[in-house]
Amino acid sequence: MSGSASTEIVHIVGAGPGDPELLTIKAHRLITHWAQVVVYDRLIPKEIIELIPENVECIYAGKSCRQHVMTQDEINETLLEQARLGKKVLRLKGGDPFVFGRGGEEVEYLAKHGVESEVTGGISAASGISSLLGVPLTHRGMATSVRFITGHQQKGEAVELDWRGLADPQTTLVVYMGLSNIRNICNNLICAGLAEDTPAVAVENGTMESQIVCFTNLASLPEVIAERGLNPPTIVIIGKVVSLINDKYAN
Repeated sequence: MSGSASTEIVHIVGAGPGDPELLTIKAHRLITHWAQVVVYDRLIPKEIIELIPENVECIYAGKSCRQHVMTQDEINETLLEQARLGKKVLRLKGGDPFVFGRGGEEVEYLAKHGVESEVTGGISAASGISSLLGVPLTHRGMATSVRFITGHQQKGEAVELDWRGLADPQTTLVVYMGLSNIRNICNNLICAGLAEDTPAVAVENGTMESQIVCFTNLASLPEVIAERGLNPPTIVIIGKVVSLINDKYAN
């Protein structure tokens, strides 16, 4: 690639957990009134894509575990190429770009090549989904901290974590991208000392009309997920606070 860096800013924008009403005002403004090119992920629902004006170029960069329309390197290059054409480039990512969204990598790549970026945070899946369920991530007497963990490594391999440190009954665990390794995750937590009856919930398509909620406990979680046939995107919350779930989601 050649040419001088664009003076335009690439906006890296979090679209929230799915419900278009959970877009921030700034995200909505950038999508509807600023962008000339939108590079968007697989997890962006059609209701948000439909907000993009017809004269704006849309580039699908969808990727999931083991299936890529674009690799991360290709996404980075696309952002740079579009910026160097002098276009107003908006990178639209699910949830929050800096919570397992690889937004930091895109910021680093653009900066390395002389293109400025600005990140607009989005409501994370953890925050948006837990709030909808009535599950506080921290709660007096139940959880003094919360940990966000990823359920797989870059190539879809099982992740190795500090299981003993994670098996803290006063900590809420939020597992992103953990479906394929959920049995390994639950077994490791139990072996590290977390009680089998610790409340747990798995949520597919959280905050959307198609949302599926599976409320159970740590020991039963893998079987319940298999029985309900959950698919990505699914987020898992484990901890005492899950016992506070709204009654309508507890069955």
